[in-house]
Amino acid sequence: MSAATPATRLGAYARLMRWHRPIGTLLLLWPTLWALWIAGDGAPPAWIVAVFVVGTFLMRSAGCVINDYADRDLDPHVARTRDRPLAAGEVGPREALALFAALGLVAFALVLLLNRLTVYLALVGVVLAATYPFMKRFTHLPQAYLGMAFGWGIPMGFAAVAGEVPAIAWTLFAANICWTLAYDTMYAMEDRPDDLAIGVRSTAVLLGDWDRVAVAAFQLATLALLAVVGAQAGFGGWYALGLLGAVAFGAYQQWLIRRRERGPCLRAFLNNQWLGGAVFAGILLEYATA
Repeated sequence: MSAATPATRLGAYARLMRWHRPIGTLLLLWPTLWALWIAGDGAPPAWIVAVFVVGTFLMRSAGCVINDYADRDLDPHVARTRDRPLAAGEVGPREALALFAALGLVAFALVLLLNRLTVYLALVGVVLAATYPFMKRFTHLPQAYLGMAFGWGIPMGFAAVAGEVPAIAWTLFAANICWTLAYDTMYAMEDRPDDLAIGVRSTAVLLGDWDRVAVAAFQLATLALLAVVGAQAGFGGWYALGLLGAVAFGAYQQWLIRRRERGPCLRAFLNNQWLGGAVFAGILLEYATA
């Protein structure tokens, strides 16, 4: 590994944590915000929201670091990932582990400001985040495991605001798993040729020519479960309008992936930041107009 200036090294750390690509933070943040607003009946304590926003940013950064550590021998063989700092030798494995530990400790220190149930749930969240990157070696459904990791802010959010995790939280959690299966399968479709060559497992590899049909099924399941959430929360027209926006974004994503091309599949994945935002807008408007 060649010598580098402090500025160059910090830049490599920032890229390792994906600070230049906020999509992952948004996909992690949206379901957490859904949960906080529903748990708080439209008015969650501002300090709890701040803790979760900062914690989400830290845990997404930590997740990217441990993901690249796990894939450091695979990433050089994949077109999309060969220039990542670990794969390119800009950051060493020990440095990555130290950075992951530091980010995790700061995030956990924030959780200690919350109640005991939330702290216990956070311990589960740490395990999910640390073990997800290795799932692609053992199962063709790492996307389902990612859905659990990315959605764990939902039960944590309810625990922090309401002191319990009611049935609506688990419905929302299930919706997030289905949503993650949809968008991360689109993402995996971009890497499928490389994954097949090096033996990496994913839903895109498992599904083959049924990938688009499966993505549509995951999208429909997401919308159905979000509709159940709306019924459980007693939402009305504004939330329905948010879901209609989600339907429109989902249809656009299906159009983008119709030919299974790398660039459009990536754009379909990125478009999910707007789908999550549409659902949150519907929740906000429900409470704002109540």
